[in-house]
Amino acid sequence: MIARPLTGANEARGRALGNTKGSWLRGIDRGLAVTFALLLLVGIATLWAASYYNAQDNGGALSEVVSQLFGMAVGAAAMVVLLRLDYRLLSRPWLCGALLAASFIMLALVAVPGIGKLLNGSRRWLRLGPVSFQPSELAKYAMIVYLARALSQKNRDVTRFFTGLAPLFILPGLMFLLILMQPNLSTAGSILIVTAVMAMIAGARWRHLGLVGAAGLALGTFYALSEDYRRARLMSYRNPFAYMTNEGYQLSQSLLAFGSGGLFGMGIGQGRQKFAFLPYPESDFIFAVVGEDLGWVGCVAVLGLFMAFIWFGLRVAMRCEDRFGSLLAGGITCMIGVQAVLNVAVVIGAMPTTGLPLPFFSSGGTSISIVMAAVAVVMNISRS
Repeated sequence: MIARPLTGANEARGRALGNTKGSWLRGIDRGLAVTFALLLLVGIATLWAASYYNAQDNGGALSEVVSQLFGMAVGAAAMVVLLRLDYRLLSRPWLCGALLAASFIMLALVAVPGIGKLLNGSRRWLRLGPVSFQPSELAKYAMIVYLARALSQKNRDVTRFFTGLAPLFILPGLMFLLILMQPNLSTAGSILIVTAVMAMIAGARWRHLGLVGAAGLALGTFYALSEDYRRARLMSYRNPFAYMTNEGYQLSQSLLAFGSGGLFGMGIGQGRQKFAFLPYPESDFIFAVVGEDLGWVGCVAVLGLFMAFIWFGLRVAMRCEDRFGSLLAGGITCMIGVQAVLNVAVVIGAMPTTGLPLPFFSSGGTSISIVMAAVAVVMNISRS
């Protein structure tokens, strides 16, 4: 955080409150807002290109797009509400505790047969009437709110390992285990990664974080080797074309999509891998559709948008003089960035295949609405 004279901070805070009264959009970081809008627009166009073929079996070629637009409408309503409120309300113990408790309860319910929805061997969803949602999407950001509050407390000294840093990982570790049971290693791992990043921002020592990282790497290796199908998936990503009849099929088709796209792509919606060759082109492997339709240039442009979004989000965090707001903006931005990096790494074969959506692009009404609400919090912080 950048230190400024107290009078300047008071003047800035007064301007922010005055702007809130006049217009709840005034004062928002323009770079953040522009990159956010562009990611939404490019994301919905890519989702149409990735889903129109398979969606014809589920109510029409635009069914996935309509569902996504509904989620975006919910997210837009949440943004209006959150932009009108003071983000510091999230630091209230009762609200932070309620978000965390609700997340743990829903994650526990997911594991209960008959309550959690089983799909493709994973139990990650809860159903409320006609609507299904993933509690882990809310849990990620509830944990960030908790961490921002915990790290902003004056008596928290993260430079001490046993009394400051280690206790900080207790609740994220419990959430990690609950999500791992679904199983969903990528989402569970992203929570621990962001916890470590937020602790680093708060001033934790590198050697302590290195110790935590080594422990996490050992746990992840044990988990990856503990089941036959996980070992097969771990081996297949190194040479997916040798395992095209089973674990390597999806990654092989993804790499073929990138090869077909070449430098400039085949044109939006013109790619062929989504024609029942590439599994789940509208969700976990939607970046392969970007590669086939828009080519290397399109991939670089999309990655550039994510990099710009992360830059502007971290700039908001660095400029915020409120420690809670700074950590909250940094945590939300890092979560979106980590999720994007892990998704792209999987799709291009840089790491084993896991089920993690690409923010703003992958289909999922719950995911897009919660991400939009989280971005609204960062925008709110940018006004202060």
